[in-house]
Amino acid sequence: MLVLLAGIFLVHIATVIMLFVSTIANVWLQATAGGSRGIWMVCNASCTSIFDIIGDEAPSMRTVEAFMILAIIFSCLALCAFIGQLFVLDKGDRFYITGAFMLVCWLCILIAASIYTAKFSIVDGFYHGYCFILAWICFCLSFIVGLLYFVLRKK
Repeated sequence: MLVLLAGIFLVHIATVIMLFVSTIANVWLQATAGGSRGIWMVCNASCTSIFDIIGDEAPSMRTVEAFMILAIIFSCLALCAFIGQLFVLDKGDRFYITGAFMLVCWLCILIAASIYTAKFSIVDGFYHGYCFILAWICFCLSFIVGLLYFVLRKK
C-alpha cells in the first residue's frame, strides 16, 4: 500500500510540473516556418502579446489563461491537502478532500483545453506544440489521480 501511495504522489507531482510547463511555456501552436503561439505570447523573431493577434477572441483566451491558472492552484492545493491528510487521517479513511481538489483541477483543464481546441488550435501553417499536448496529458492524469484519491485508503 505504501508503494501505491508513493506512486500516486509521484504522478501527482509530475502532473503539477507538467501543468506549470504547459501554462508558462509559449508553444501551444508551433509554426511550420518557425515561431510559436502560446496562451500569453506570439513569438516569431520577437515576442508580442497574443492579444495583438487574436482580436475579437480575447475573452476566450482570457478564459483559457484563467482556467489554466486555476488548474495549477487546485493541483497545488490537492498536493498540500494530501500531505496534510497523510498525517491527520485515521487508518482506513479515504482522501476525499484531495480527490475533490484534483477533480476540480481536472475540470479546469478540461474547460481551458476545450476552449483552446475549439477557438485557437486550427490555424493554417501551425501544428500542435508540446504545451498543448502536455495540457491534455495533464487532463488525463489529473482525472486518474483524482479518482485514485477517492478510492485510496490510508493504511
